[in-house]
Amino acid sequence: MTEQAVAVAVDLGPDRAAIDRALEAFCDRYCGGLPAPVGDAIRYSLMGEGKRLRGILFLRAYEAARGTADGSAMAGAIEIVHAYSLVHDDLPCMDDDDVRRGRPTVHRAFGVAAATAAGLAMVPLAALCAADAARELGLDHTETGEIVRELMIASGAGGMIGGQLLDLEGEGKPLALEELQRIHTAKTGALIAAAATIGGRAARTSSERRDALARYGASVGLAFQIADDVLDVTATTDQLGKTAGRDVALQKSTYPALLGIEGARSRADALVRDGCAALDQVGLLTPALDRIAHFTVQRTS
Repeated sequence: MTEQAVAVAVDLGPDRAAIDRALEAFCDRYCGGLPAPVGDAIRYSLMGEGKRLRGILFLRAYEAARGTADGSAMAGAIEIVHAYSLVHDDLPCMDDDDVRRGRPTVHRAFGVAAATAAGLAMVPLAALCAADAARELGLDHTETGEIVRELMIASGAGGMIGGQLLDLEGEGKPLALEELQRIHTAKTGALIAAAATIGGRAARTSSERRDALARYGASVGLAFQIADDVLDVTATTDQLGKTAGRDVALQKSTYPALLGIEGARSRADALVRDGCAALDQVGLLTPALDRIAHFTVQRTS
């Protein structure tokens, strides 16, 4: 299917709207009982403009694996984990950024203490919401536990937190391509891979198909990060909705620095092809999952 045909055949807008409604419901249910700065900071971080890529990926993986229930609450839980990572990623002790999604970062809007506490609170909130969502999907205790476990592994020391630590330790150092891939497979790829895999698990698909979804998610996640590195040096702050040129300012090793811009783009394209091939082999490649994969490398922000 050509890129143009995929774009016409698949409308992901309703997915994003459903996720936004789920996040708003979470905020209404849980944020009101938190101290004002923290609750307000969580709502601010969750309801800002965002791609909702990870949540949409879950929804379309769930659909491809023949899940039929409303999965928007689970997609929202996955997006809470992603939002938490952005709140902490922007802190002064991390990347120290002032703009995210076209508006002040959470610590600029609410202060460092509130932003730090909000990020910490969002991790158990995501686990709670994921458990509630799994029960709404009719999953039993074992299946629910496996989904929450997978989400927490992706967000923890073996995933996003560990990748962020490696990223900070790598600033100002020349990293080899393998080292850079290790960082971003954890920091960016782990949650994207988990979103796809959880989609299969929620639909009770086979382990073979879950493995294919994991391979697809890992490939798409790394391609997403490579595209981010390219955009950091080719796009403007207005286009990105966040500060451009931060990688250079923080002296980070990047894919364009190691491979050149065109080499980095070629690597991302190859990863997308590999990920889609993994799904095709088990009969899970749908127009929506194909479009999501290609969006990661064709986007402009």
